[in-house]
Amino acid sequence: MLLHGFGGCARNWHPFTAKLSERHRLIIVDLRGHGRSTNPENKFTHREAAGDVFLLLEKLGVDHFSAMGMSSGGMALLHMATSQPKRIDSMVLISATSHFPDQARTIMRRASFGTMPQQVQAMYRECAHRGDEQIRQLIAQFNALSEDYDDMNFTAQSLSTIAARTLVVHGDRDRFFPVEIPVSIYRSIPDAALWIIPGGDHVPIYDPKVPFTSTALQFLDGPHSR
Repeated sequence: MLLHGFGGCARNWHPFTAKLSERHRLIIVDLRGHGRSTNPENKFTHREAAGDVFLLLEKLGVDHFSAMGMSSGGMALLHMATSQPKRIDSMVLISATSHFPDQARTIMRRASFGTMPQQVQAMYRECAHRGDEQIRQLIAQFNALSEDYDDMNFTAQSLSTIAARTLVVHGDRDRFFPVEIPVSIYRSIPDAALWIIPGGDHVPIYDPKVPFTSTALQFLDGPHSR
């Protein structure tokens, strides 16, 4: 199960799918309101996104699975792994967080399409199949997350209930979530490993110098995998 980040869509995983599909059957999702997925409520929380994914898995008849999520996808995975811990065998959390620190809230509160980096603008345009109105809705939902203190509010105790083997991947220059957060997540999850990428910003896995696919597969297919 592959979950993209906020403003993205399933195609964000395309650089990695050829190698991943050699050893795994892939389920790649557009989260609610993203890509081709609808969102009639016009609001986004990671908790509700996690519920959507579980509903899809039920429709597909998938009980146990492994998963990877980048940014918002990883945050949805934290909700999945804490609410139904026995279902996820292993997971990779990329640039995820247990809570929104002040620096992230400031970025989310001030975000607008015009102030986003060009590559982020391009991703939004590439993924928003319903055009500018979908982009406006997503950015408004992103802004609203800056005032949400319930959705992402994981404590060390709640993270300790996660049963999945977990690889925490993070850049040490992440502008949203400082490196102390992934270290805390790693220490709180019982069966976890930590990969801090030197010089990496938010979601640093696209850097060709970062051996993401091989490292992720080595972890997912490790000696304790099912």
